[in-house]
Amino acid sequence: MRASVLMAPGVIELQERPTPRPARDEVLVRVSSVGVCGSDAHYFRHGRIGEYVVESPLILGHEAAGRIVAVGSEVDGERIGQRVSIEPQHPDPTSEESRSGRYNLCPHMKFYATPPVDGALCEFVTIQSSFAHRIPDSISDDAAALFEPLSVGIAAVRKAGVVAGAHVLIAGAGPVGLVTLQVVRAFGATRVVVSDPDPSRRTAATRFGAHEVLDPLTADVRALRVDAFIDASGAPRAVVDGMHAVRPAGTVVLVGMGADELSMPVSLLQTRELVLTGVFRYANTWPTARELVEAGSVDLDSMVTHRFTLDQVADALAADRIEGSIKAVVDVAGR
Repeated sequence: MRASVLMAPGVIELQERPTPRPARDEVLVRVSSVGVCGSDAHYFRHGRIGEYVVESPLILGHEAAGRIVAVGSEVDGERIGQRVSIEPQHPDPTSEESRSGRYNLCPHMKFYATPPVDGALCEFVTIQSSFAHRIPDSISDDAAALFEPLSVGIAAVRKAGVVAGAHVLIAGAGPVGLVTLQVVRAFGATRVVVSDPDPSRRTAATRFGAHEVLDPLTADVRALRVDAFIDASGAPRAVVDGMHAVRPAGTVVLVGMGADELSMPVSLLQTRELVLTGVFRYANTWPTARELVEAGSVDLDSMVTHRFTLDQVADALAADRIEGSIKAVVDVAGR
């Protein structure tokens, strides 16, 4: 099979690799679409994210969809031919975290495109059968690939406790911020404010349903009063300003990956009894993602602004620097 391989920071090479064979509980998926995530671009440019370091050639890409073409010995053969969205993780089912339902926190997790585990920017991948989620023909391959960032948004909104009538602030109108905005609306929030210093991203936030958009460099974000704040920016100032905007007993959810450490307004947390939590990937989100997309509550296709082929992966990884870019997708199947 053909595979796009990160050889060193800034160096992508198209290689011929052996087609993987599914283990007894796995399926083999012919990949159709792969979304490009900010983490992919970061590995491409810097060769590492925090403690995760690319020390050998690595296939990037963890937002993926395709069609099952073969199955392991313990998987029903009727699954061959199904179109699927891939949940790109392989936890240890015996770990305490997995057994408690929080398998995303499994310390033995093998996650696509996280060194040393290869990802999906190739023609075929294997995944445990329960993590290959069947999708209807009404959902496109591109949208099915973007169930992955949508799942991050779902996990964040669940952590925020958003209910009908809630007022919510979201910092950051990149891909995760925009899917989170749509999920917040779908969960019944009646006021959603999005802050971002980039004018084109503020325009995108309005297009995807924000009731109000703010430039955090000029607006008084702290003067807002919201029930929940979700940070999808990772910017220290955005985090602190957003916390000040939350009502007593409200919730702060940190999604964006930014500074490893920052100064926190501890007295504000205490006196307002705020709940502060983070989100790391997701668990049990794909069925909700499918329902939201099928119902038209979340529009993933409109987030795709650039499309590339498997031999254009280096360009795809740089697409986030194009003005107005939201989400780049690699068309692996050459549709």
